[in-house]
Amino acid sequence: MFGRQFIRIPRLARGLATQSGPITGVPAALHLKTGQSFHGRSFGAPKSVFGETVFSTSITSYTESMTDPSYRGQILVFTTPLIGNYGVPLNKAPFDSQDVGVVLESLNIQCTAVVVGDVAEKFSHYTAVESLASWCQRHDVPAITGVDTRAITRLLRDQGTTLGRIAVGSDAALPVPAAHEFWDPSTENLVDQVSTKTPYQLNAGGSIKIAVLDFGAKANIMRSLVRRDAAVTVLPWNYDFNAVRDQYDGLFLTNGPGDPAHCMEAALNLRRTLQEWDKPVFGICMGHQIIGMAAGLDAYRMTFGNRGHNQPVLALASSGSIKAGRVYVTSQNHQYALKLDDPFPEGWEPFFINCNDSSVEGIKSTAESGKKVWGVQFHPESAGGPLDTIEMFTDFVLECKAHKLQTLAANKISGTATIEPLTEPLAAPQIAVQA
Repeated sequence: MFGRQFIRIPRLARGLATQSGPITGVPAALHLKTGQSFHGRSFGAPKSVFGETVFSTSITSYTESMTDPSYRGQILVFTTPLIGNYGVPLNKAPFDSQDVGVVLESLNIQCTAVVVGDVAEKFSHYTAVESLASWCQRHDVPAITGVDTRAITRLLRDQGTTLGRIAVGSDAALPVPAAHEFWDPSTENLVDQVSTKTPYQLNAGGSIKIAVLDFGAKANIMRSLVRRDAAVTVLPWNYDFNAVRDQYDGLFLTNGPGDPAHCMEAALNLRRTLQEWDKPVFGICMGHQIIGMAAGLDAYRMTFGNRGHNQPVLALASSGSIKAGRVYVTSQNHQYALKLDDPFPEGWEPFFINCNDSSVEGIKSTAESGKKVWGVQFHPESAGGPLDTIEMFTDFVLECKAHKLQTLAANKISGTATIEPLTEPLAAPQIAVQA
């Protein structure tokens, strides 16, 4: 008989996951204005806060969601049971033709607080430098674990987005605050809090010049533009674009938090732009709502909004990479939507509609209008989420380039001089949302 030989495999010196430390036993509670309370443990900053309680169905990308400025003022409930298992990366990147200074969607955590069913006490990812718990503590953001997020989600789905309070430590044992004590972030102009205060430029060597009105921009919007060879100038949300519009090849309106009614100044400025300017315009999320308001549509508050990475939308018209009749899976984060009026304002048509709730997911200028304007409620740039509609950025940039070439050719034939850029001080490259 042949003897069996066994090979002993040495034990790996390093474990497969990094221990983040046990979650403390400090009590914490989520109190809703409607009277319900959920008790768990704190794993974030040791402080109590008020906010608007919303839920997200996204399965991954908790770091991107938490740094999304559209979550400003909100207590973010993740429906996915386990959160934090891949930690948090170092949030730094270069300023060049590929990156805009950060890895995530802004410099800091933007949501007011975080609620999870089970926070991971170990994390594992090759880019991770810290745990979710330490990240929340470092950014002074309270967080609670050990609560029934499914029950919370069902409540929010049935009764709508609800004002709430995260109570930590001794505050957790106190009675539910009186109704008048709850803070409603929708009464404030949250866009003004997160928008850049001074203009700045990214990828100055790009082949086309895009102006971006910043309502609380996600960094991946900027990345998606600079990676398509655009020189991007980021402007405050209420900047008078009409004073400088002739030096740009296109206009982009970003996402942002809160009620679009607070941004009527921007909508009125844009209305003049759309009437007098014929270059391409593209808007996402809040930017889409501003375009709709400028066109004459009204915005309304949805019951619980759409927040997640799996929202199906049906294309009602074809444009560039988008084909009519096809369903696209999209990433979304919004509480407000445009009303579906019949008839639509002259020169406009619906572009997308939500397959779940039939809400307006996009509008566009008609071919007869002679304009090139699009607005979508979802996020083509994702971060996180699916990339079904990412080529809408390519479509927009190509339209800007085509219009620029047509203008140059027409000026050459007519002998018209090229308009020189207005002298305007620009700040050094930065990430708009820092607060």
